[in-house]
Amino acid sequence: MEKKGRVCVTGAGGYLGSSLVKLLLSRGYFVHGTVRDPSSEKYAHLKKLEYGSENLQLFKAELLDYGSLCAAVAGCDGVFHVASPCPPSTVPNPEIELIEPAVTGTLNVLKASSEAKVKRVIVVSSVAAVIMAPHWSKDKIMDETCWSDKDYCRTSGNWYCLSKTAAESEALEYGKKSGLEVVTVCPSQVLGPMLQPTMNASSLILFKILTGVYERLENKTRYIVDVRDVAEALLLTYERSDASGRYICTAHPIRTRDLIEKLRRMFPQYKYPPVSEDATNDVQMSAERLKSLGWNCRPLEETLVDTVKSFEEAGLLKTD
Repeated sequence: MEKKGRVCVTGAGGYLGSSLVKLLLSRGYFVHGTVRDPSSEKYAHLKKLEYGSENLQLFKAELLDYGSLCAAVAGCDGVFHVASPCPPSTVPNPEIELIEPAVTGTLNVLKASSEAKVKRVIVVSSVAAVIMAPHWSKDKIMDETCWSDKDYCRTSGNWYCLSKTAAESEALEYGKKSGLEVVTVCPSQVLGPMLQPTMNASSLILFKILTGVYERLENKTRYIVDVRDVAEALLLTYERSDASGRYICTAHPIRTRDLIEKLRRMFPQYKYPPVSEDATNDVQMSAERLKSLGWNCRPLEETLVDTVKSFEEAGLLKTD
């Protein structure tokens, strides 16, 4: 297999990070992966990936520890900044637990990349940095020119949205000022098979739908994209020299009621919540800019089947 060079992935042990590492290894890259504790069993799955034992080196790093990031990035041609706090529930101190790690951590990664003479950094943002835009016309499809309103995020308590918006805008601004090539990718709700042993926030939503945790769900439009397709988008925006700026990464808009009916047909053994009235604050968004680079996505049914199978294989769902 042709060797492609050396890249760093922050948050390598997480949901998206693990899928990205798997893809990069399969395409001939040597990967530096940052994790909190390389000796932990939590990250054993990474070394078990194909080519993981020989072409993956794990580094102990924290987003707020600049020196540890410099060590991980040293010698790399490119960096994929995937690590970012994404709590499944509210946090007591969002400024400290969400905003600072997201913004300062991102800037630390970018500064370490500049110091290491990295060619390009791909920063994983989120549609959370796009959709909280009350002044955007409801009839207008959201594209990359649409940004979440930071003040609105703060006053409405949408701290995760604020953290992603602030981090992404700071990243792109840093790129303009420093000359470092910075490209951002904004995925919607990410589903697909879990490689890591612990449940992540976006998979948890589907898990709760399958296990009757929700008493009732609003019939809103959900934008779903497969974790493997997001990994492909990150690699595409890294390898394509003409990629620049930001890219919305979403694949399948589907109403909650339609999603549950689809799941019920495929997996009738699970307990599904009732769906209430239609949402009034739905948004429309487009991934046309990413598709123009040649990005493709797999069918929604494949994503749902593979996600549920990974839950079952991990022993999270009873299959009897």
